Amino acid sequence: MLRLARLLPYFLCAFSLANAIANDATPSRLDRITAEHKLRVCIWPDYYGISYRAPGSRELVGLDVDLVKELGKELEAEVVFVDSSFSRLIQDVLGNRCDVAAFAIGITNQRAEKLRFTAPHLASDIYAITTQNNQRIRNWDDIDQPGVTVAVARGTLHEMVMRDKLRHARLSVLSSPHAREQEVEAGRADVFMTDYPYSRWMLTTAKWARLVSPSGTYHVTPYAWALAPGDERWQKRVDAFIAAVKRDGRLQEAARRHGLEPIAVTR
Repeated sequence: MLRLARLLPYFLCAFSLANAIANDATPSRLDRITAEHKLRVCIWPDYYGISYRAPGSRELVGLDVDLVKELGKELEAEVVFVDSSFSRLIQDVLGNRCDVAAFAIGITNQRAEKLRFTAPHLASDIYAITTQNNQRIRNWDDIDQPGVTVAVARGTLHEMVMRDKLRHARLSVLSSPHAREQEVEAGRADVFMTDYPYSRWMLTTAKWARLVSPSGTYHVTPYAWALAPGDERWQKRVDAFIAAVKRDGRLQEAARRHGLEPIAVTR
């Protein structure tokens, strides 16, 4: 028995080494990306400043578009963009439609139960958009009141947050971001909830839109890229890339280019 006890540490060491070797030998997305020179990236193509497909040129522009192109260069891989959305995020990532989802995805408990995230590179509070002529909503405190209708897009973090926070206003959950905008413009909803990048887009493109900002911090959410769990090598490679773009200034440069410096997380 004494001899067995003395040998136990060696057995444990050998087991740990064998387990580590087995993990390293497990096929990784990184192997396929390297072999095929192709990186599949899920994006939401209507996300202004992040991953927006311009109507005329059909070109994708935005901070995360710039960054994944940088990652593609490092991996010597062609970046193939796959259209997705917040409502399809988990389904698309776990269903192997893409290797990484890169469209400023808010880290929430519900998503973290299913997906793995990189370190956040952006963080945004919640903002409201109403119409120029809405007399009911003059400031943030006017939103959660009886008789007020608040629109959100299904599957977004705004749906999750507003379900938790609203006490008096009615929550209207719409099938798409465009639907929530139409509800507000038509007067069927008083406000719709969004984030910093999208609120800037609305103010730039919609003459009817008026921004309502929280009087203080309301609910700041960190944004990151999302990956399927279970692939440590690929996770570490993407984590290393995010750390590098923060360190060498590429994130700051992309944020400046797309007007997102106020929400960039550079450390």
